[in-house]
Parts: sequence; C-alpha cells; structure tokens
Amino acid sequence: MNRYATFGNALKGIVRIGETSAILATTGISWLRGDRPPTPRLVRQTFEKLGATYVKLGQFVASSPSLFPADYVNEFQNCLDKTPPLPFKYIRRVLEKELNQPLKSIFSFIDETPLASASIAQVHAATLVSGESVVIKVQKPDVENILLTDLNFIYWATRIFERLFPKVKFASLSAIVSEIQACMMEEVDFYKEADNIKQFNEFLKATSNPLAIAPQVYPQASSLRVLTMERFYGVPLTDLDTIKKYARDPAATLVGAMNTWFSSLMFCESFHADLHAGNLMVLTDGRIGFIDFGIVGRIDPKTWTATTTFMESIGEGNFEKMAESMMLIGMTNKQVDIVALGKDLEVIYQAFTVVDPASVLNGAVNDNEINQLMLEIVAVGEKHGIRFPRAFALLFKQILYFDRYIKILAPDMELFNDDRLQMFGKLEEMNKPKPRVLH
Repeated sequence: MNRYATFGNALKGIVRIGETSAILATTGISWLRGDRPPTPRLVRQTFEKLGATYVKLGQFVASSPSLFPADYVNEFQNCLDKTPPLPFKYIRRVLEKELNQPLKSIFSFIDETPLASASIAQVHAATLVSGESVVIKVQKPDVENILLTDLNFIYWATRIFERLFPKVKFASLSAIVSEIQACMMEEVDFYKEADNIKQFNEFLKATSNPLAIAPQVYPQASSLRVLTMERFYGVPLTDLDTIKKYARDPAATLVGAMNTWFSSLMFCESFHADLHAGNLMVLTDGRIGFIDFGIVGRIDPKTWTATTTFMESIGEGNFEKMAESMMLIGMTNKQVDIVALGKDLEVIYQAFTVVDPASVLNGAVNDNEINQLMLEIVAVGEKHGIRFPRAFALLFKQILYFDRYIKILAPDMELFNDDRLQMFGKLEEMNKPKPRVLH
C-alpha cells in the first residue's frame, strides 16, 4: 500500500487544497483592488504565503536558469527558506513517533533551541547516550503530506493549462513539474540523504582521500523524517579571520576541496550540488567537511565529456571550441552559427574574469552575481537555439562558486590553468564501476 494513501492523509490533503485556494483567492482579490506588483514579485510573495512546498519550488526556480525566464529566476533569489522555529514540543512528538522509543534511551541531551529552522526541517544540537556530539535534522509535522498534496495539485493544474493553451512557450511545463516533484520528494526522504552521505564517505574511502570528510550518520537515531549526524566543529571556507587557525595553507585546503569534488563527479553516484561556502567547512583538524547532502546532481558521461571540453576551452580562450561544446551539452534542433555564438561567449567571459573579492564574502551578493552569469550563459544559448539540461546548470554553477573562492583564498591560481587542480581527470574513468554503499 502506498504510504501516502491513508484516510487521514486524504483528509489533510482536502484541507490543504482549501487553504491553498483561500490564499490564491485573497491574492486575486488584492490584485483586482489595484495591488499589482510586477508579476514575478507577485508570484514570489504568493509562494511565500503558501508555505514549504512553494518556498522550495521558488528555490528550484532560482537554481534553474536553464528552465525558467530570467526575471523569475532573479526574483526567486529573494525567496528565503528561513521560518520561525517550532516549539520543541512539536519536534519532540516527531522524534518520539519516528524513533519509536524513549528519547532518553538515545540522547543524553537535546538543545531545545534550534541551530536552524527552515520550511521543511529544523536542526537541533544533541548528545548521544554514548557521548558523541550530533545534530538532529527533524522534519516538521505533516510536511511530507503537504508537499505531496501541493505538488499533485500543481501537476494537474499545469496539465490542464497545457491542454487549454497548447502553444505556450513552455510546452513541457508538466514535465518540469514532474522533475521538481521528484527532486523535492527526494529531499524530504532522509533515508536518501543518509544514503548520499554514505556514498560520499565510501567514495572518500575508495579513493584513499584523507583531506575531506562527510558527517557520520547514526542509523539508530535516524528514520525517514529524522536524520542524526556527527556534529562538525570548524568555520566556513570563506571565514578569512579564523580559517588560518585550522589551515596553515588556505590555498592548499581549497585545492584539496576542489579536487575532492571534481573526483566525486567521476567516482561517486552523485555530486554535491549545493556547495556554497556554508556547506564547506574547515574543521579544527584541518580537513574539509562537506555537509548538507539534501541537494545532489547526477551527470551522464556524455554530458560530462562535453562539459570538460567547455571548461578547457575557457582556459584556452578558444570561444569557438566553447560554442561547439555548448551544442553537445544542450539541446537544439536548428543550425547554430558557431562563430557568432563564440563572439557572444567572449563578451560573457570578460565579465566572468572581473570579481570583487569583497562580494565573495557577502554570501547574498556572491550568489546573485553567480546567478547573473548563469543567466547570461543560458540567454546566449537560447539566442542561438540551445537549451541546457538542469544537471549542466547545477554543475557549472558550482564551478563558478569555486572560481569565487579562489579569488580570496588563492588569488594567484587560475581555475582552468593550474596544475594543482585535477579538474578533468581521466574521462574514461566515468564508465568504470563507482563505489556503492552496501545495504
């Protein structure tokens, strides 16, 4: 039996559809009365009122410049996933239900004040009875059912829209929604996130990598909706004031982190697709801690081969070669003028090389600048009839992040022309069996 298919969940689903309809009706009435902000802003504000599903949907839009119009991608950069914390009594109920035993038999201490609170989950510091310091990621009550109800509602709404307006620009809108649904349901499956972490640690072990680590997962204190992990102590990668306490050579530390990530593209089942500075820590022992594996990407060998050619061409300053690789990465059904595309890419490259280090330290500004570069690349592709898969957008956006970190931690390094970086590796390795986690 489908775990969602219960009378209780069906009833909650009906209530949720009623809530959604009420919010949409209120927004419509406000619009009719003259409150008419620009459409992207109106959609973003409405999404924030609608809650967890739509906040996550907004973040998906913001991270997918290859799928959505630029004005919406830009607007949804402002869609923050921070919510007021739930009182601990509600979190306790989830923990007790999910772990199915008295909390005191698992934890000797749980800090009732959360470390973080987002739309889907809340994070608390704790100590296991065996003495290990951990963090507990706890899914908020009914989040999964709300997500499923909302996403099904959105999916059928888009199917109806496509039938009514078959000639709209996004002819594959329902397919995009299906992809969003798959990504978001995977994000609320903490078994899957635990598996992502285990795969990464298995990859580190298989490649004899002593430079990096992901947190240990404690299965006895985890479930579908609870994830208990080793707590890391350290500082974000870009904390220049503190990083030298733990890393004698910040540049070498960055090189180690980047080489680890590039290697994971070839040897791991998935790659970490959300490595902003907050998810890369320099630990007190000098190692790089990779955290938060809720968002991962997967890339096939063909796309990776074309992407490496794309990046190599950047290092060479060969813009026609870059244009040719874009054709291989993307999807096109028309003849592409390679020379014209190369000239457009050269203009973008000039902007790519100019970075204010101060902006890198400001996370919000840095994210916005990177997103603008991605939008420019996507726009140039669309101008020439090329659309890119989301995997490429995730991959290249991460590379842009690394380029920014280089600007402040290793300013003498060139991302695409430095022998210390094993960026491309051996492409044939992509086809070799990858380390797997045994269950």
